[in-house]
Amino acid sequence: MKNVFAPGCALTIYKPHLAERLHRVLSANLGGMTRLDTCCRNKPDLADGTRVINTCPGCDRRYRENYSPLSTISLWETLAAGNIFPLPDYGGQKMSILDACPTRDQPRVHQAVRTLLRRMNIELIEPVRTGTGSLCCGDSFWGVLPVAQVKQKMAERMTDMPVENVVVYCVSCCKAAFIGGKSPRYLVDLLFSEETVPGTVEPAAWHRELDEFIATH
Repeated sequence: MKNVFAPGCALTIYKPHLAERLHRVLSANLGGMTRLDTCCRNKPDLADGTRVINTCPGCDRRYRENYSPLSTISLWETLAAGNIFPLPDYGGQKMSILDACPTRDQPRVHQAVRTLLRRMNIELIEPVRTGTGSLCCGDSFWGVLPVAQVKQKMAERMTDMPVENVVVYCVSCCKAAFIGGKSPRYLVDLLFSEETVPGTVEPAAWHRELDEFIATH
């Protein structure tokens, strides 16, 4: 099976150097693979049977639903299945978690993420609504509700989080957690012991960056 690595629009915008580091790790351990920078909203030019290793929950859903006979697997599952990546030790730090909408119905992703958190010695304090019962961070209301109401939805969702630090594996969830008053800990950052820097957080500006990337990729 041929693998390709798709870092996704959001990670490539957020921290391109980490997208590149992940590509190098995967290529070194799973055999050389190309990097797919075509946005998942645009049909990729890939041979039938190619497997896409994704980091973005939106990519995970679109490659599953829209581009058969391609297949996809999350980065989290790939890392949890073996010991190809030296994980840092967070010394039992307490964190909560926000599961992303596009993979809400994918326990395989939830389990892999939690496996990695355990291996990084993170004590996970689950919110009441989590996993397959998780609720949207609020970002999906962008373009549907006025911006002030979108931000209010984000703030409401963050009241569910029992501790200050919230693990996210979607960059848009990172923005929402910050707007909602919590400290997001993006899973790719955790892998590389980097701080999560929210960057562009205003919904209009963030979605403009995404739209520009999609249009050129």
